[in-house]
Amino acid sequence: MSTKNYKQIICENALSKLKRKIPYGWDLNIYRGCEHDCKYCYAIYSHQYLGSDGFYDDIHVKTNIVERLEEELSAVGWKREIINIGGVTDSYQDAEATYKLMPEILKLLIKYKTPAIISSKSNLILRDYDLIDELSRITYINIAATITTMDEEIRNKIEPNASSSKDRFDMLKTFRKTNASVGLHVMPIIPYITDNYENFDALFSKAKDSDVHYVLTGALYLRGETRKVFFDFIQKDFPDLYENLSLLYKTGGANKDYKNNLYAMVNSLRERYSLSNSYSKPMKEKLAKY
Repeated sequence: MSTKNYKQIICENALSKLKRKIPYGWDLNIYRGCEHDCKYCYAIYSHQYLGSDGFYDDIHVKTNIVERLEEELSAVGWKREIINIGGVTDSYQDAEATYKLMPEILKLLIKYKTPAIISSKSNLILRDYDLIDELSRITYINIAATITTMDEEIRNKIEPNASSSKDRFDMLKTFRKTNASVGLHVMPIIPYITDNYENFDALFSKAKDSDVHYVLTGALYLRGETRKVFFDFIQKDFPDLYENLSLLYKTGGANKDYKNNLYAMVNSLRERYSLSNSYSKPMKEKLAKY
């Protein structure tokens, strides 16, 4: 059980409306802060609004989020739009084993037949298999896992508190038994660490074996506090790569030549394993049925 610092807070709203649909229009995050300790997390900046620099261990729990969500889903104007659950922080991080908020969230989605996307790096999500299975039979539900490497030594360094890559693939394979859309997110691809052919061959082979509906890929992007956390990590754990990464990331993203070479390799392997890059296709197909 985690010994992290949990703080119970009250939220005014369960759902946050996004400025643009991509293709979902709403975010729901049960927790603020995330215990997975991913060294590349883009959301580290979000803790500054709490006056805290403890994104990985100062975890805020929205204890009234279930009540707020029911108010919003039961409103006359609710149009059963897709909700992205855990877009900022993982809803199945260690705190969820204590607070058990996701089962109640899923029950509301079932009650109001509301479609959702759930992304997680934790196989704790399997605890809620029956509820997700039930939801998948009445509306669209997407289950995705971010998996960046099949090398557990590297994985333990860059995502020390997340489930193993094998466990995450096993989770995806298990959810293929439901009507859920299932996807693999290889994000971010970290130059000189996870961007090699052998790693992608292993990832795509496991994706094929897991029968995922799609695979999304994206290169590392660094900005704000994330940049500092990432380079502090590189200096400590991969000091020989610090200079090359600093040169490659003079700005927030890697240069065009690097990306062109990277995606040429990725797309050749995607073609070899016949893996789709469209998560919208299964979404449209499933939503059309309900």
